[in-house]
Amino acid sequence: MVQSRTHTCGELRMEQVGQTVTLAGFLENVREVGQNLAFVVLRDFYGTTQVVLETAEMMAIVKDLNKESTLQVTGVVRERDSKNPKLPTGDIEVVPSAITVLGRCRHNELPFPINRSREADETQRLKYRYLDLRNPEVKNNIILRCNVVSALRQAMTAEGFMEITTPILTASSPEGARDYLVPSRKHPGKFYALPQAPQQFKQLLMASGFDRYFQIAPCFRDEDARGDRSPGEFYQLDMEMAFANQEDVFAVLERVLPPIFAKYGTYNVASQAPFTRIPFLEAMDKYGSDKPDLRIDLTLTDATEVLSGCGFGPFEGNTVKAIVVTDFVGTRKQIDGLCAEVEVQSGEKAYWFRYDEKGEIVGGIAKFVQPIKEAVVEALGLTPGCFVGLTAGKLLTAQKTAGVLRSKLGNFCPNHMDRERYEFCWIVDFPMYEIGEESGLLEFCHNPFSMPNGGLEILKKAAAGEVDPLTITAYQYDLVCNGVELSSGAVRNHDPEIMLEAFQLVRLGEDDVKSKFPAMYNAFTYGAPPHAGIAPGVDRMVMLLAGEDSIREIIPFPMNKNAQDLMMGAPSFVDPKQLDELNIVCVKQEEE
Repeated sequence: MVQSRTHTCGELRMEQVGQTVTLAGFLENVREVGQNLAFVVLRDFYGTTQVVLETAEMMAIVKDLNKESTLQVTGVVRERDSKNPKLPTGDIEVVPSAITVLGRCRHNELPFPINRSREADETQRLKYRYLDLRNPEVKNNIILRCNVVSALRQAMTAEGFMEITTPILTASSPEGARDYLVPSRKHPGKFYALPQAPQQFKQLLMASGFDRYFQIAPCFRDEDARGDRSPGEFYQLDMEMAFANQEDVFAVLERVLPPIFAKYGTYNVASQAPFTRIPFLEAMDKYGSDKPDLRIDLTLTDATEVLSGCGFGPFEGNTVKAIVVTDFVGTRKQIDGLCAEVEVQSGEKAYWFRYDEKGEIVGGIAKFVQPIKEAVVEALGLTPGCFVGLTAGKLLTAQKTAGVLRSKLGNFCPNHMDRERYEFCWIVDFPMYEIGEESGLLEFCHNPFSMPNGGLEILKKAAAGEVDPLTITAYQYDLVCNGVELSSGAVRNHDPEIMLEAFQLVRLGEDDVKSKFPAMYNAFTYGAPPHAGIAPGVDRMVMLLAGEDSIREIIPFPMNKNAQDLMMGAPSFVDPKQLDELNIVCVKQEEE
């Protein structure tokens, strides 16, 4: 059986009129308009072509076929009487002399209409992802992903980076998220881990004398799904540079990313170098987030001094943050809706009042603000027509809640958000340490292998109690675009002595470091170059470029929110024999 084709279904034009061609594709639609006349839409990866059936013989072949059957059509190209200017092939049609059924669809009804699959329930879409991907709109996101990855590879190679792959089976290490573990058959009771990131391997490459490394790296983390995070597996543009500092890393990405975003993005405007740099503490104080969307021109104002004593209970003894919105147009119902959304997302309440055109304080908590109107107007710089959104709580709570409110207000007010652009920024000077939410103890804030500002000296002062560890910052940085964190990076700690001191503060001694990170620790004792790197998330990058809200839209075969592959049935039970070979016994946990 010959399955060749002379042209694709998106290729034929008026230049091919009169030629005999062979096409192959999916039967998208059949429209019968007479006893021996029907119009067939044939679709392949590249587009669609109209095929006109004008004989009983051709009608008989297609008549009983279900949609999505695959066909080979040989026929003559002719000019259409009724042209379709919306289609690239809309000027022509093919009159077949032969039709061969290559693959019969045996289902009378599809789980969803192919061209409207995005309207279907997500469970159905993921279960029948191979059908969902036939939808040109869905397929185009995957094509975009391929083009972006190719462009990233070319750009990084042009910057002098070498693409080197690192192991998938490695050792478990404490890097912040849960590992996926793989039992070893040859070493009973021992496990490999899928890498959360190639962090240690890329640093070892620097210690090995490689100067510039990158790869489109798969990473595996057993964590919950979010709109911008896929459970299980994701990909990042992993890079590392020897004899480099923070400025070197910034310079590379500021050259690599803007042209790709401008070329492939939904918006064709992207920040140019140098990107805005914002210290972490300033970002939290000014924007209420360490991933601010700089397309929004609203900022936070501290209103604690003027409002904490106004008599409104939630403000008393707390930090109060205000967001002033000029020229605000919104109804009471819309304002209540915004505040409700803030509470759902942040778990904290938002409050408000308006300074109307008559110069009066109205709405929301106006009765508490009215008695101190003059002081509030002066402190917040209000002009008639302003809306004031407010949050309260301990400093970080007030900031984060205000950050959510800022985002909601920016999206609600078109005059305060320049939506159609990609706005990058660097968040710098992150805290080296933080108090863990679950443990209540000192933990690394970001990457444990980062170089602290102040080096060994500042760590020794912290160990001696002369410096609060929470005040130590590190050469750590995040790249943010339109309110989405694309990546974290850092100047690495390449000195074993500094490494030991840094881990000592989180209760890991020399023996712990040597046992948990033996290769890296030992490599650094042989003299390692200063090095720095970063790893922008490819999935998040493509999500932004495609203008999608969910990361699953740009992954070929994504899992659902519960980390299940509904199409393949993973995770699944395995044969007891396989467990025996791995020396594993599964015990059902009794319910209490």
